[in-house]
Amino acid sequence: MKKIVTWLTIIIVVLIVVFFYFRFYYAYGSGVTAGQLNFVVRRGVLFKTYEGRMIQSGFASKQAGALQSNVFNFSVVDDAVAQKLMLSGSKDVEVHYKEYFGGIPWRGDSRFVVDSIISIAPGGGATPFPQ
Repeated sequence: MKKIVTWLTIIIVVLIVVFFYFRFYYAYGSGVTAGQLNFVVRRGVLFKTYEGRMIQSGFASKQAGALQSNVFNFSVVDDAVAQKLMLSGSKDVEVHYKEYFGGIPWRGDSRFVVDSIISIAPGGGATPFPQ
């Protein structure tokens, strides 16, 4: 009877580990998206993460007859990538991201994690205030 309980415990622990790996650490998708970078901020109380928002071209709506811009919310893990994006507010950027089934607090709020910058358009950005 002791062997059965031991093996059952081992199997349950292995299943839980496999579940958590596929739920939070397995990137089931990746891709490239482009749009106008709205903001990137560092926030959090216990875990400091970089969170950002990009406005993509085109319109989408969940309700018929209403217009809503496409918003791409994302997290950034790499400090260097986050710093470059912070300096590129309101510019057109193209980024590579990985998509996870769920977010974890130390990686960020979003399922989408930007891991590299493909291009940043030289134009755009804030216009200087006239003196």
